[in-house]
Amino acid sequence: MTSSELARRLSTHDRLAVARAISRVENDREDAGALLRELAPKLGHAYRVGITGPPGAGKSTITSELTKLLRTQGKTVGILAVDPTSPFTGGALLGDRIRMQEVSMDPGVYVRSMATRGSLGGLSAKAKDAADVLDAAGFDFVLFETVGVGQSELDIAKAADTTVVVLVPESGDAVQAMKSGLMEIADFFVVNKSDREGSDQAVRALTTILTFRVTHREDEWIPPVIKAAASKNEGIDRVLAEIEKHRAHLLKTGKLALRRIERERERVHELVEIMLHTDFWTAERSAILERELIRISAHETTSFDVARELTKV
Repeated sequence: MTSSELARRLSTHDRLAVARAISRVENDREDAGALLRELAPKLGHAYRVGITGPPGAGKSTITSELTKLLRTQGKTVGILAVDPTSPFTGGALLGDRIRMQEVSMDPGVYVRSMATRGSLGGLSAKAKDAADVLDAAGFDFVLFETVGVGQSELDIAKAADTTVVVLVPESGDAVQAMKSGLMEIADFFVVNKSDREGSDQAVRALTTILTFRVTHREDEWIPPVIKAAASKNEGIDRVLAEIEKHRAHLLKTGKLALRRIERERERVHELVEIMLHTDFWTAERSAILERELIRISAHETTSFDVARELTKV
């Protein structure tokens, strides 16, 4: 199927076309660039929400319950669940589609598990392309759900319009959030499993930490901290309300357009690095490296000098 034909079928909400288009960009086929070029004029409709946090915080449950709520409002939802890469197949390992089986049967919902494929940030660059496919297919919301380890939270912040950080009362998550940099990227926090002991203390701790960030600018968004118990479908309406409030704030202040420009800047940087890396390692340079590794191990030269030599070839 040509890129033009696939793009046309996407506009008719053809689920098979969505699956094929995502596979095309995920597998980096030669015609992936042509497809994305066809889709470019159709982008900008979907609102992109990142849901991240430590493992076991209940991100999948919140994503599922939030999707159900959006569907009651007639909104269509595309979900990209970014999993660790299987060391054997290179594919997604956790399989969030199993955990979200209930919503995945809804014709207004599309769920796709994607592998990180070794991305240092945890969120594959291809997941951003997949979000474009869902956007072009007419979905109202695109939800990213990450594995929540490493630097995936930072990637989510760069890919989403609104970033939701999910924490739990136990394990000192408030302090851990501050240490891992989550305080800087969260547009709001959800203390999930709030029926457990310590939820009020966690909310107070997070709120206190957040006060140190406040500069009291007129256009400043102060991240709220809310409670939820997603497994009991409690607090999900508040989660959606905060997403909509943040969206309204971004539109009012003109920051939504700025965020999206920055997102594309980061994306171009990332793609340039990938392309340079791919083009750099020619057969000649690989042979030089293998030869020089023996000299490095014998202390006859240094890694720095070898790198300098390779960049001159």
